[in-house]
Amino acid sequence: MIIHPRGFRGNITTRSERSRHRNKVSNNQKDTTIQDFTLIVAPDAASAPAEERIHQLLVIEGAEQGRVIELTGSSTTLGRVEPSDIVLRDVEISRTHCNIYLDAGALFITDLKSTNGTFVDGRRAALPVKLTDGCEVRIGRHKLKYERRTRREIELSRDFERSLEGASRYVQSMLPQPINSGKVRTEWLLIPCSRLGGDALGYQWIDDDHFSIYLLDVSGHGPEAAMLAVGVMNALRQKALAGADVRDAAQVVNHLNTMFQMEDHSLMYFTLWYGVFRLSTRELNYCSAGQHPAYLKQASATALQPLRIANPAVGVTPAHHYKSASVQVVPDTTLYLFSDGVFEIDTQEGTRWDLEDLLPTLMESPVPGLAEPQRIYQSVQKVARRGPLDDDFSVLVARLI
Repeated sequence: MIIHPRGFRGNITTRSERSRHRNKVSNNQKDTTIQDFTLIVAPDAASAPAEERIHQLLVIEGAEQGRVIELTGSSTTLGRVEPSDIVLRDVEISRTHCNIYLDAGALFITDLKSTNGTFVDGRRAALPVKLTDGCEVRIGRHKLKYERRTRREIELSRDFERSLEGASRYVQSMLPQPINSGKVRTEWLLIPCSRLGGDALGYQWIDDDHFSIYLLDVSGHGPEAAMLAVGVMNALRQKALAGADVRDAAQVVNHLNTMFQMEDHSLMYFTLWYGVFRLSTRELNYCSAGQHPAYLKQASATALQPLRIANPAVGVTPAHHYKSASVQVVPDTTLYLFSDGVFEIDTQEGTRWDLEDLLPTLMESPVPGLAEPQRIYQSVQKVARRGPLDDDFSVLVARLI
């Protein structure tokens, strides 16, 4: 047992010295200052049993991202289907892909003649490879991180994962339902690159004649970015923009810029495309803030019409006066909004896509029975390198009948 006085300085070894220290009286003070004692009981570290650490794999990329796989046996096989001990639904994983086994207290992984191979820290494991704490294993489109944790650490991690899952469900619940009939019809696809992304989208009827639509992209990812996106979505959904005419795109963005300055939001800002379609006049009023263009595609057109006006991102410049523009929309025109994660991709050939590379995909004809955002996603996936995309993938398509 170790006893230290609060505010202890120096070495006080005898009872008399401790007494003088406790009852020390300043020459300038009339009252006696009593030095309080804090009791700290330190158990003998040697006598405390060490908590057992468990081998586990954490899925950090792939369709089953977030899954925790405990390796409790002496030998575990991973594959696409049973009788593999651990099944990962991935067409690029073989039926029985690899085996993980214990040998003299160490964990090893060996490939089972899989079609696409097993990789440890980027190197193909042609022979058994010893797994070290923190190393990464890739099989198919899944990347797994090897860790050794105690039961308590695992439970804390699970609690955190449950919290993230709840936050993810909340963000998803705020996204609007597709509109399948009427003069304005919408469909969308939003795939975050992590559990919580920074993209958001939405639309609503302001009144019987005005329809608002937007897509935003917060700088960064994770809980902070998601919280900022939710704050913006709530402001737009509830029309909580005092003094602004929500039918005027520039007024809306100017008010958002006042509300969400980056100094007040962990130095985060966001890009935004916001538009209001007036049904009676078929005028689309829009404002882009640090965002690439949205595009209009007429039914019989041979080229896309870009919609963009130069403005900085929201939250960067406090005094900026955002401007809007307007365009007439002919019947049966499609409006495409999307985040930069749709076109800033690394291809299978090792090149980098840009916005111009995506535009031919937008010009392609719709596929019967397939939602237009899903068609675009499948086209991008055919070009992109294997594995999840590097950024949030968000596409919002509106048909202006």
